[in-house]
Amino acid sequence: MAADSMEIDDSLYSRQRYVLGDSAMHQMAQSSVFLSGMGGLGIEIGRVVITAVTLHDTKQCDTWDLGSNFFIRKEDVLSQKKRVEAVCSRVAELNPYVHVDMSSSALDDNTDFSFLRKYQCVILTEARLCLQKRVNAFCHSQQPPIRFIGCDAYGICVRVFCDFGEEFEVSDPTGEEPKEIFIQSITQDNPGVVTCMDNQPHGLQTGQSVVFREVNGMVELNGTARQVSVLSPHSFAIGDTAQLQPYAHGGFFVLVKTPKTYRFVTQQFPYDFTLYLHFQAPLQIHAAMLALDTFQEQHSRLPSIGCLQDAEVLLKLTEEAPVNTELVRCLSRTARGILPPLAAAVGGLASQETLKAVTGKFAPLQQWFYLDAIEVVRPLQSLSAEEFVPRGDRYDGLRACIGESMCLELHKLRVFMVGCGAIGCEMLKNFALLGVGLAKSSGEVCITDPDLIEKSNLNRQFLFRPHHIQKPKSTTAAEATCDINPDLQVDAHLNKVCPATESIYSDTFYSRLNLVVTALDNVEARRYVDSRCVSNQRPLLDSGTMGTKGHTEIIVPNLTESYNSHRDPPEEEIPFCTLKSFPSVIEHTIQWARDKFENAFTHKPSMYNTFWQTHSSAEVVLQRMQAGESLEGSFQVIKLLSRRPGQWEQCIAIARLKFEKYFKRKALQLLHSFPLDTRLKDGSLFWQSPKRPPAPIDFDLKDSLHFTFIVSTARLFAGIYNIPYTETDLSEEVVRRILSDVKIPEYRPSEKCIETDETAKKPEQQKMPLSSEEEREAITQLLQAIAADRVTPESLQMSPLQFEKDDDSNGHMDFVASASALRARVYSIEPADRLKTKRIAGKIIPAIATATAAVAGLVALELIKVAGGYGFDSFKNCFFNLAIPVVVLTEPAPVKRTLIRDNIYYSIWDCWTVFGHEDFTLSDFMNTVREKYGIEPTMVVHGVKMLYVPVMPGHSKRLKLTMQKLIKPSVDRRYVDLTVSFAPEADGDEDLPGPPVRYYFSRDGETP
Repeated sequence: MAADSMEIDDSLYSRQRYVLGDSAMHQMAQSSVFLSGMGGLGIEIGRVVITAVTLHDTKQCDTWDLGSNFFIRKEDVLSQKKRVEAVCSRVAELNPYVHVDMSSSALDDNTDFSFLRKYQCVILTEARLCLQKRVNAFCHSQQPPIRFIGCDAYGICVRVFCDFGEEFEVSDPTGEEPKEIFIQSITQDNPGVVTCMDNQPHGLQTGQSVVFREVNGMVELNGTARQVSVLSPHSFAIGDTAQLQPYAHGGFFVLVKTPKTYRFVTQQFPYDFTLYLHFQAPLQIHAAMLALDTFQEQHSRLPSIGCLQDAEVLLKLTEEAPVNTELVRCLSRTARGILPPLAAAVGGLASQETLKAVTGKFAPLQQWFYLDAIEVVRPLQSLSAEEFVPRGDRYDGLRACIGESMCLELHKLRVFMVGCGAIGCEMLKNFALLGVGLAKSSGEVCITDPDLIEKSNLNRQFLFRPHHIQKPKSTTAAEATCDINPDLQVDAHLNKVCPATESIYSDTFYSRLNLVVTALDNVEARRYVDSRCVSNQRPLLDSGTMGTKGHTEIIVPNLTESYNSHRDPPEEEIPFCTLKSFPSVIEHTIQWARDKFENAFTHKPSMYNTFWQTHSSAEVVLQRMQAGESLEGSFQVIKLLSRRPGQWEQCIAIARLKFEKYFKRKALQLLHSFPLDTRLKDGSLFWQSPKRPPAPIDFDLKDSLHFTFIVSTARLFAGIYNIPYTETDLSEEVVRRILSDVKIPEYRPSEKCIETDETAKKPEQQKMPLSSEEEREAITQLLQAIAADRVTPESLQMSPLQFEKDDDSNGHMDFVASASALRARVYSIEPADRLKTKRIAGKIIPAIATATAAVAGLVALELIKVAGGYGFDSFKNCFFNLAIPVVVLTEPAPVKRTLIRDNIYYSIWDCWTVFGHEDFTLSDFMNTVREKYGIEPTMVVHGVKMLYVPVMPGHSKRLKLTMQKLIKPSVDRRYVDLTVSFAPEADGDEDLPGPPVRYYFSRDGETP
């Protein structure tokens, strides 16, 4: 792989760059990996590794492989092709910039390992521990050491071992971006104490270092790094400041990221379990799997499927260690099998460790990691041995773990998956390997996604290839999944799941489902799908990733809380006055530039078009305005019409005037309103942190940033006004010639009030009559336009632009990046590079395939439990951060039950029902609720409409009205959900809430 390949094709690697950074990407481009073992686990690692790789395997394709290796096909088995030959070209297809070699030579105790010296990392899967030890020892002894990773999957247990040498330096252990924290005060003392602005938490740990910037008074601190000693979440000591000048005001500090060295040992250890108590691994699984290694050495095989005698032998091998006997027996019974989702989960983690090994970024695993899925097989132990024996098909490996009956339950599932992006592709792969929904009479996987495939998707949405770009995600993913398992039944849709599509995804649709899976990237869509699942009593499996972080959440009717039961705190909005006048960090300038784009090139053109669609004649508009009629938006629209450019030169002129306004006049006006010596009522300076005084910029065409802003802005104006231009028009020579004729009006300060209140909201467009001055100006401008024949059908149309971050040829990112950088220059803020600007402006969620693979595998494990109807204690939610690394499994939040009274409880899953008919009145409804549920209703509300509130005038008369008259039946639903309050037990108490009461308009379920 060429060292600069990734740098050239940013559209393919952009999401990953946000996670790893340029330095790590460059390191990967120069590294190579040896990966042995092309079974299910090996291929999960191999297809995520994004560096030059040699795939090694000696086995032939077998029917068994079809259930775990998604790159092996039935024809590969029939032709007895070697596994490595079958998968090599398919792995290479995933990434045109990664060089993939293959090897099928023997790798055993007689092998000379010197050939491994050309690799930076060696990964062994499906290798016995004795071979792993020898290879590990060889890698550890090299100078520099070869990074070694051992990874194993035996039935319900998986493990990863890492050894990156005696000393392994990590440049950035966490990958978190340091924040700029503003300073409230610094004491002149020994030690000096720093207090954060507005009690903002600093998030530091004792021993870390911070660097200071822009401190006034105690200027000796600027540019220096000080080690901190944390005193509270908002303050810390920095050593002796007694001899420094007194602190005046302002300044901020940033955490200094320092490299960290990690030390590793090899697997050359005695079987003394007490040695491993300090490792990050469950001791019992460690002991059980080491016993399994011993069993293999003694018997040259794994325990037989379902063999009780082998299980007892394995159990005896663990006598010296504290173990869970149930775990050992389950491991013995399933060791020959494989749970594809478990392999996917650990494959994602092992792949992340591989990236760490070759890049030196993120904290490596030290040194063992174990994961088990005993909750999946625990309820199946009473099944007969025949349930688990091989049957000669692709599900034998899975069957060895969960049995034939559970396999059939998976085949019969009807699953609805919303979203076919990164997680969706991974889930479909897991569905194919598990055989989800392939029973022709009852099973099906229904998927939907309205999006098309983009080039940037290819890096982590592994079902897609370059020739799929601009094809629908859902149908393409369905075809690719059926290529993995031709028996799978996938119904692909192109719809959003939202209120507008409830006629398609109706209650009848949900009633046929067994479960719903979300593979979405936004919270609101998740909340909507969750509400439909709760309404229709359907389990939901949710997950998401952000960079190296991931989460899974399982939602089961009547057992757990729902997604909507908890709400994350809302994102902090940047105050309007900060964006408009007082930016202090680069995020402010990027958001400002993005808002400028939206306002000038999307909102105004859209408003313009809407106005002229409503008022198609300029003459009629003029007559109505002259008659004194106020037309909403007319002033803005007529201003756009009167100033409409007609040629490229005018677009350049507009861009030059915008530069003057944004980066010079606004700064001059601020300094006029608030001179540098302005003080607040308490005597403190107005211009102190976090407020930064602006410095006006004089235009200079020789400055590349100035030139980029002018050209990109002119291009965007040409775009919305449909003005053609050529490549020559974009040259510096042409632009310079045009600019020489542009007249810049003299600046005159105004006395306009500038908002400084951080709680003030952005003012809305005033929906009120124009002032007399604005009205006269608009009429005059419209008269002039009509007289000059500038009002034509073409001039009454504009072309709004939708911000598109991934097309570098359209000038959108050029505008945002240059405008943001120039504003940052005005306010002395360190600018961001284009990649960071694109991430913030495009609201891009950093993504990497390792986390996506892991999260989808963990979700698919829970799917098996849902299919089996497992109890609450079996389910697990997960949060992980592969960068640190940490994996936390927790029980879901149990559903809360609320007492109404007299042992009457309800939860979010409860819904009381009342069946009506054409003449059913509100009084009938209330009587039915009283008789059926034994509680007196006191108030009935439908959405925001109050149907019955006794204290409201005239509401008693409503009792005689029919429900159909009070509530208009929906075409798509045969019922409405009503909020009903109930009478308290004691007088004076507040009315009691209850579950929603679902009113059906007719008993047969048909809307009259």
